[in-house]
Amino acid sequence: MATRLDLSTLSLQDALDLAALIEEEAYKRYTLFATQLGRGGGGAGSFFASMAENEKKHGDQLSARRKAMFGDEPARVSLDDLFDVEAPEVGAPRRSMSLLQAYELAKSSEQKAYDFYDQALPSITDQEVRTLFVELRDEETEHVRMIEDAIAKLPPNANVELDFDIDESPAL
Repeated sequence: MATRLDLSTLSLQDALDLAALIEEEAYKRYTLFATQLGRGGGGAGSFFASMAENEKKHGDQLSARRKAMFGDEPARVSLDDLFDVEAPEVGAPRRSMSLLQAYELAKSSEQKAYDFYDQALPSITDQEVRTLFVELRDEETEHVRMIEDAIAKLPPNANVELDFDIDESPAL
């Protein structure tokens, strides 16, 4: 997880833009995974598609909040200012990955986002930005808990990697 921004200089507008971009990056990555693995059948690809929907919904909420507060003021941060804050590693999915492995990957991504917000807090000087980052960090804690609860409900065979014929399956 990396950002090229000096977090101590973020305004509340910048922080909202950054948070929305973090969700956008995760949305795009989960969408890529869902496309690579296939969205049907209730497997890892389906799970990644649902994660993409969740990330998009959270990003849309942050964007609406930003628009309500700052209107059409142009953003001063972009996706180029961050990398893999919440998004899973590009090469992480495998066609044979089990559903449990997909959940664990998402859980580690949510934990990575929590770590970003938590580690950023000491350098944040603006009180409104600090408050937002605490809120976002705490939401990531809730996301981790939700995934842990979902993992606990998985069937016993959820840890079984899928068999597939390499000649019949598209490459990732």
